[in-house]
This record gives sequence, structure tokens and C-alpha cells, in this order.
Amino acid sequence: MNIFIANHRTSQAKLQQLYGDIPVLDVTSHGQQPWLRFSPFYPHGDIPVPFSPGVVSASVEGIWQGLKVFEAADIDPSKFAARNMKGLKRTEKTYGKTLGHREGVHGSRLLSYIEARRVIYLPSYLWVLENRLQDTLQELQGMADEHGIVLLDYETNCDIDNPTKPLSHAGLVKYYLEGRLNIV
Repeated sequence: MNIFIANHRTSQAKLQQLYGDIPVLDVTSHGQQPWLRFSPFYPHGDIPVPFSPGVVSASVEGIWQGLKVFEAADIDPSKFAARNMKGLKRTEKTYGKTLGHREGVHGSRLLSYIEARRVIYLPSYLWVLENRLQDTLQELQGMADEHGIVLLDYETNCDIDNPTKPLSHAGLVKYYLEGRLNIV
């Protein structure tokens, strides 16, 4: 099985040069169905918010942005309800320095960036893979086994413990298909 991760902005000519004729699938929010369903922005609905019994979110990104805490703003649970894949980002430009992610809606502890990736983002994304995308994952698996695939993402950092760049969700899909998605 060959699964490659490439930047969404890479030209078709460069992708052809690097990978030949294997399928190139855009798994960002700008991709086509069914692949855009892998985007953390996609509103699958009823995704459990970690450390928050009974609270659900429409998207993984809604959880990630909703639990983020800044110098000038605490969590924003309204992000859990967003279903249009737009307006989810909460930035330092608007709210000041990021202090961390709250450990649940009512939690008092702030998690570091890497810890939040491991106990908020990864379990939320894994829940979506296991509960909303099994058929599509089987299709990807078949394509990867037969021809190989290239997954396009805006981020190409597949190292969960590398805080210098945002994490590639396409990398998480790759690890999941390879049986290497480790959330511990």
C-alpha cells in the first residue's frame, strides 16, 4: 500500500511528475465528495466533545476551536454547532495569545498544544473515522492497495509531536489505513 501526502497547493504537473498516474484525492474542505468528508471542518454531527459528557459538536474543527483559550477569550461552545464549514477559526490576531485548550467545556485545566492534540483532536478525529467514514475508508484502502493514492491537505506535518506546524489530518488518515494511528 502506498499513501502519499502532498500540499493542496501543489500543481497538477508537479503531482504528475512526483507520483505518476496514481489517484490524487483532495481531502480538504475544498475537495469533492466523498473525499471532503475527511476534512475536520466537515459537519458530520453528534461528535462527542472530549471531557464533556453529553456535549456534541458538528465537526472536529468545531471542537478544536471551541475549546481553545486565549488571553482575551475563553472557550466558545457556539463553534460546536457550526455546520457550514466557515467561520470556525479563532485566531491570535483577534483574541491575543493562545493559552491552551480547556480540558472540556467545564474543565479548569488548560492543556498544552501537544497534549490537546493527543486528548482532544486525535480522539475526536478517530471517532469520526470509526463512526462516520468506514465505507469511504474501505474505498480508500482498496485504491491504495491497487494503485496507491495521494492525499492533498493544506498541511503536510504528519508528526503529532511536532508543535511547529499544524497537524495534517491527511496524515492521520494515512496512519489509520496503515494501522499506525497512535493516540496514546
